[in-house]
Formats: sequence, structure tokens, C-alpha cells
Amino acid sequence: MNQPRKINIFWFRRDLRIYDNAGFFHALNQAETVLPIFIFDTDILENLSKTDARVSFIHQSLEAIHRQFLKVGSGLKILQGKPIDVFEKIIQEYEISAVYTNRDYEPYALERDKQIGNLLKSKEIGFNTYKDQVIFEQAEIVKEDGLPYLVYTPFMKKWKAAFSEAKIMRYSSENGLNNLIKNPQESFPSLQSIGFSKSEIEVPPPDLSARLMIDYEATRNFPATIGTSFLGAHLRFGMVSIRQIVKEAAAIKNETFLHELIWREFFMQILWHFPETTMRSFKPNYDRIEWRNNAEEFERWKKGETGYPLVDAGMRQLNQTGWMHNRVRMVVGSFLCKHLLIDWRWGEAYFAEKLLDYELSSNVGNWQWVAGCGVDAAPYFRIFNPSEQVKKFDADYKYIRKWVTDFDDLTYPKPMVDHKEARERCLKTYKFAI
Repeated sequence: MNQPRKINIFWFRRDLRIYDNAGFFHALNQAETVLPIFIFDTDILENLSKTDARVSFIHQSLEAIHRQFLKVGSGLKILQGKPIDVFEKIIQEYEISAVYTNRDYEPYALERDKQIGNLLKSKEIGFNTYKDQVIFEQAEIVKEDGLPYLVYTPFMKKWKAAFSEAKIMRYSSENGLNNLIKNPQESFPSLQSIGFSKSEIEVPPPDLSARLMIDYEATRNFPATIGTSFLGAHLRFGMVSIRQIVKEAAAIKNETFLHELIWREFFMQILWHFPETTMRSFKPNYDRIEWRNNAEEFERWKKGETGYPLVDAGMRQLNQTGWMHNRVRMVVGSFLCKHLLIDWRWGEAYFAEKLLDYELSSNVGNWQWVAGCGVDAAPYFRIFNPSEQVKKFDADYKYIRKWVTDFDDLTYPKPMVDHKEARERCLKTYKFAI
């Protein structure tokens, strides 16, 4: 009696593309045929709005991958549930040699993968993971004594030196699709079938044009100008290859753009070394700050009704589009923590709910930066003056008037706090705590 032929599984996660996909490439280049899967993780989904734009974006991207697989007589298998439960079932359905996937470094993902790895090991199934969403991971860029960098600039210099010597390969995973399992195709599940509805918010396509790359340094700080790449969400879910993006930035010697990509990896390695910083200040003394945490003031900040037009423009842009200009993110973050003395974790959680390009490591890192309690932190006494930021970056009020449509109306609220008084209150509170 013939034994059923074993297969390999490739588990798509934060790498929703067919080309230059490290783990997918390695799976396809084995003798066994490959069953590609994606799991809608109910542990994550249950905390999201049923119209979350990111779920729509993921579903749309998965459907595009599925259509590509149909061309070779295969398809993408969509599953839903707790990953450990899904794998318990799939092990019973198939004779599996190994599971292939790309590494994820967030605390939840690390614990999930540990559970999955233990399950597979108990069934004598291999679990092969690969680096794909970063150029350098975990402890690849550290100080000479092996300790992690806590300041960006020396990390950036070490990163660039390592990059100049590294051989960054391209994985031609798109050429191996004929090794996908050939199976009768089920219809691709609708968004509604997984409990969601299509969002009215669309994820903008990435802009990697030569014009943007060339003008990036000159335009990136002005929110009324379309001078950013909108790459964040596409990098977050792996619709683009970080290897390709970094190579392009390095090739045209766009140092500013490259440095932004290195910031992403800096925060990722901080989170990997210090996972507790998702909920605790990197500098422990800052957890002694007596935040005011006024719920009514927090609601006004969320709605963009603070009376500070740049803050309000940013929050309204976020609420309506799922995106906010990076310069404005610093201003609204500083305003929440410094002017209103509201815990940075409240702001981080709201951004996690709203941002299309939400990335845990960068979000935590940047919120701790504006609060002054993170690594490489600005001094606590650096407090952005929202009115001065308008003069520097939106002097003609073009950005403000686009989002604050009632700016010229008598109904537009007066500033909820006086800048000078709020600054003095903040300095006194911080100084007392630390």
C-alpha cells in the first residue's frame, strides 16, 4: 500500500507577496510540494472594529495572491481561528514534512511561534523560519560587548557599515510556483465570511518614484505637501520587499530616506531586546510620573477639538484616513503627554486602533520618544510649541484648513490649555517624578 506523499506548508503572515519572499523561496525549493496558508487569527481579530481598514487591506492582498496561484492550478488556503487550534486540525488533515514561515519579532508573535514550534516538534514536523521583514534582525547589530545600542546614531552607523559589506540577496520565490500543491479550488472566502465588512478607508499605494526620492529631504516635514512614500502599511504587512526598498534608497544615495528605514529596524531591535517596553517606560523613573489622565480632555484630543489647529488637523486626518503626517504625529503626541499630562500608553493604544501603518515597535518607540521616557529620548524639557510648529511647517495654513474645516468659524474651540501654563505644569510634574 502506497504511503501518502508528504507536503510542506508555507504560512503567510507579515509577508503578503509572492516575489522576493525568503521563507516562501526556501519552501518552494524543497522536494515536497507546498500548501500555502494564511490564518486569520481570532486572538487578534476579536479586538478590532468590524470595519477595520487593515483587515480589508489584508483580505484584498490575499485574494490577489490567490489569483496568482490559480494560474498554476493551486490556491491559497484561508483558515480562521487560534493558530494553535488551526495547526492541531491541519496536522490531522495532511501528512506534513515541515512548516516554513518568516520570523516575526513582536512579543505576541514570539509566544505564538513558540507554541506552534513545540506542537510541531511533538509531531516530528520541522519548523523552519527565516529573516524577511528586516535587513538585520535581533542581535545582528550590537555593540562590541554584545549589548544592544540604546541610541540611534551609533546603531545607524554600525548598520550602514554592516550593510556595505553584506551580500543582500534577492529570493526568486515567484519562479517556484509550479511546486505548489495542485488541489481542487474552493471559492476564496469573502470578507463577510470572516466577520468583517469592507472599510471606507483605503490604504494608499506606495510612492517610490524618483521624484519623491530626490525631493524627500526637502518636502518630508511639510504636511500640506505630498512628500512621503506611504510605505508604512505595505512594509508592515510585507506587500513590498524591504531588501528591494533599501537597495533602491542606497543606490540613489538618499540618506534621509534610508535613515528612516534604519529607524524602523532600530525600534524593532529595541523591542526584541526589551519586550517589556510595550507597557513600561524604558527609563523606570518615568513610570512614577503622576499623569492627570483626564478622560474628557483625552476625548477632545481624539476628536481633534483641542483648539490647537495643527493638533486638531492631525487627529482629524487620522480619524478620517487612518494616516497622519509624521511631523504632525510628533506634535500631537507631545501635546497629549506634555500639555495634557496624559499617559503615553493611552495615545499609543489609540494610534494602534487607528493607524493603517501601525507597527508595534515604531509606535511604542515614538510614543516613548515624545514622552521623553524611551531610548535615545529627547530631554523631558523639550516640549513642542504647536503654534511655533505651524509657523515652521504650515505657515499658510493649507494643511490645517484642509482638515479643520471649521477653523475660520466662530464655533471652532478656543485652546483647551495655555501653552505657557501647560509647559510649566509639565516641567514641574516631570521634575518631581524623576
